Amino acid sequence: MDTITAFFAGQSLALLWGLGGVLAFLTLAVAVTALLPMIKPAGDFTNLRQRISSWWVMIALLAGALLMGWQAVTALFVVISFIALREFLSLAPVRREDRLIVLAAFVAMLINYLFIVIDDYGLYRVFIPTYVFLIIPFLMACIGQTRAFLATTATFHWAIVTCVYNLGYIAFLMRTPASEALPAGAAGLVFFLLVATEANDVAQYVWGKLFGRRKIVPKVSPNKTWEGFLGGWLTTGLLIWFVGPVFTPLSGIGLAVLAIFLPVAGFAGDVTMSAIKRDIGVKDTSALIPGHGGLLDRADSLTFTAPLYFHILAYFALGRF
Repeated sequence: MDTITAFFAGQSLALLWGLGGVLAFLTLAVAVTALLPMIKPAGDFTNLRQRISSWWVMIALLAGALLMGWQAVTALFVVISFIALREFLSLAPVRREDRLIVLAAFVAMLINYLFIVIDDYGLYRVFIPTYVFLIIPFLMACIGQTRAFLATTATFHWAIVTCVYNLGYIAFLMRTPASEALPAGAAGLVFFLLVATEANDVAQYVWGKLFGRRKIVPKVSPNKTWEGFLGGWLTTGLLIWFVGPVFTPLSGIGLAVLAIFLPVAGFAGDVTMSAIKRDIGVKDTSALIPGHGGLLDRADSLTFTAPLYFHILAYFALGRF
């Protein structure tokens, strides 16, 4: 008991309250789901129950990792990037003769996270965008694979940047030193990114369901509307403006920039992944997460918000990066 007490005593109070708020929200969602069949007996709420049950598992994994420190978060995101990359490459038009390039992509993933382990941001920020970008087409040339050369190299580079490099920024936030005077520690930075990104997804969905009339990208995602986008943008912007200072060192212009652009980035990530899935001809990237689809379906917004969030923090508040 003393060990457990000491463990929680060493955590940021703001982070603990934040995690408690998320758990309270999920508990409320379970209660509402239990009442819905009484309100609407003919309704089918199976998918909603699956989604909420999956959220309990995802929140438990993320909360546990955040409380345990940067090592646990890094290990978790190695697994997340591995699954996301595998989902993407299993759907993309990759040929049997590209197996060496597939192996190279997963090796690049491990090296990318190694730079987080050794806390070398200089190598991290150039390895995939510069050197993997050059190595992948060179390997294809070495094995004599010239058919659809440009399309294949573009597919692999997009997959690695999206599923590995961009998501890796979340783990690198955990390497932010305490000397930065973070209001809720490095874990608070990650927690707020996850909350703001998911809140944006939920807010856009709710506003769209309630007031959606005008389609915003009908050829890519017919269910998305201007009302949903603008409502989610305003809701998430206000959340960032008022709650952001509790978890991040941002204020003033930096906080305003985050409030304006992070909701747009979340929307962009969702729509971009929808365009890719529509091009491939699938609805979900896999059936890994009941009620949600694949892991990449759940992390599509994060692939855009994570690097933006990291760079705004680095520019306006964090001397480490």
